[in-house]
Amino acid sequence: MEGPTVKPYRMTYIKSKLLQPALTSHFICGFTPPSSVNKENPKKPSAFADFMKKRSGVGFGGAVYTDNQELIELSCSEASLPGSSLATNEINNDYTGVTERHAYRRLYDDRSDFTFYVDSNYYIIDYFENWIAFISGEDDLKTQGGRTFNHRVKFPNDYKTDSLYITKFERDHDREDRKIPLNRRRRDGKGRALTYKFINAYPISITSMPVSYDSSQLLKCTVSFTYSRYVISRTGNFVSQNEEPSSPTSRIINQSSVTQDYLNREFVSSPEGDRFFESFRNTGAGRVRLNDFQSQA
Repeated sequence: MEGPTVKPYRMTYIKSKLLQPALTSHFICGFTPPSSVNKENPKKPSAFADFMKKRSGVGFGGAVYTDNQELIELSCSEASLPGSSLATNEINNDYTGVTERHAYRRLYDDRSDFTFYVDSNYYIIDYFENWIAFISGEDDLKTQGGRTFNHRVKFPNDYKTDSLYITKFERDHDREDRKIPLNRRRRDGKGRALTYKFINAYPISITSMPVSYDSSQLLKCTVSFTYSRYVISRTGNFVSQNEEPSSPTSRIINQSSVTQDYLNREFVSSPEGDRFFESFRNTGAGRVRLNDFQSQA
């Protein structure tokens, strides 16, 4: 194959190719915890679900994911699309003066960071702190304050999840399908969204959160997840109305209304509402004016 040909391009052609860039502020994440079903006895909850339910009963209101799924997803303000590299062997002796490198393994980043806006009830901190507490076997709250407290880490299958997602999409993700009924929209894998699914993921650290008597700022919590690998899929724009979504992609279509209800409930009536909205307004979910929320609050 020959190299590229030098030739003139019309400005209209260049605009059609270059003026539709992907933007960083349109994404949605999903943080489904380990299975809530006991594999040995399906009629009973799993150890993780039982642990989180007990924690929610003693004041940790954010420990139960099913009650706070919407809050956790919408509060994620920053995330990173993961990367990978190839490990190679260097070969020097096959050809004189030639160094070759042959790939033998794919290496994935060791962690992925997610930053969340912390709500006034601290449910975000509740959820991830208790997930880590479950991993490390901190079951007995009464003895944790003692000097002789000890614990035993849980088995990996009990605390890992295969349902950690980042879906990247654009503002006009449904541009081609808006006039097609929901149950007939395309499912051919050519949708305008990109979903990363993390395998064997679990939170490995929570970054310290400084507080100060200086001018108030939004409190943010950064959680690092480690994982074995990730897979990528080109998801369709929508799923059938009768199909249970397996990733956050299918919820994009309702994101604006979900965001409106959430901001009404959590932020508009608080002193930090204006500041939060300025940070949130350019995301894929927050494309309405603050006045629209205030008029309905």
